Amino acid sequence: MTQYEVVGIGNAVVDVISHADDNFLADNGIEKGIMQLIERDRAEDLYATMQDRVQTPGGSVANTVAGAGALGLKTAFIGRVRDDELGQFYAKAMTDIGIDFVNAPVAEGENPTSRCMIFVTPDGERSLNTYLGISTGLTSADVPQAVTEKAKLMFLEGYLFDHDAGKTAFREAARAATAGGGMAGIAISDPFCVERHRDDFLALIENDLGYVIGNEAEIRALWETDDTEAALAKTAEICPLVVCTRSGDGVTLVRGEERVDVPVEKVVPVDATGAGDQFAAGFLYGLATGRDLETCGRMGNICAGEVIRHIGPRPQTDIMALFKAEGLV
Repeated sequence: MTQYEVVGIGNAVVDVISHADDNFLADNGIEKGIMQLIERDRAEDLYATMQDRVQTPGGSVANTVAGAGALGLKTAFIGRVRDDELGQFYAKAMTDIGIDFVNAPVAEGENPTSRCMIFVTPDGERSLNTYLGISTGLTSADVPQAVTEKAKLMFLEGYLFDHDAGKTAFREAARAATAGGGMAGIAISDPFCVERHRDDFLALIENDLGYVIGNEAEIRALWETDDTEAALAKTAEICPLVVCTRSGDGVTLVRGEERVDVPVEKVVPVDATGAGDQFAAGFLYGLATGRDLETCGRMGNICAGEVIRHIGPRPQTDIMALFKAEGLV
């Protein structure tokens, strides 16, 4: 019997969210709308500028796992934190909401717990400044096979693909999940990740994964093309299930010869942080519970639509009630 319906592997990052305007971004050298990796000193300087901080446990795949858990799935998360104030906050916050946080905080080592300063502008756009800290050290030793082989759905975070040890851990985890009767997939995470590791991304997707989730820019980056349809077709040739989010234009899901385009209600976001993460949570819930592709896409859209209506990357509403209102459960 499968012990976990969703197991995620990713960066364990404390998100610190604050409002800012475009002038503030320019004055502080923050590039709008993307994720920038920063060093420890820069992280401390930016943190000091934040006036209305909201602190939450984050990390892209961790947010997805939290969303899936909130929908009632049994979940586990694999990621590294330091035994410091932020690390203790992170571990407790995850276990408090019912997630099996697999890794104990690391007592020794120079790098502190990862944190991401997120500046949200009035248009809802998010500019992320991430200090990865101890998360970058994830290796196969941090990924217990006893957990991965019991995953119905394994979900990997593309950001961790920036390190060779992470690549190895991903391959081993994906193969363990598959051997145990589950299915592994990845969130591409960022076009820049693809550009740095394109061949490795494609090899992992083709050889070890059953599904892949990415936005249009990320799917195009896999194939170095500006043609989303061509990139979707090529990805579908090497992966059984491809999910492409299109922001206000909805989502496209392709499984073999089956293709579904699911529209989305367009709204002006209060905060776009976590939209992709929570889409994945809804999608994985649908997949784990045997829904058809259209329903999986609709569930993902509902979760994304909820999270962009408030500050923070995790749901604050009873998502199941929203599903029921739409006749999905």
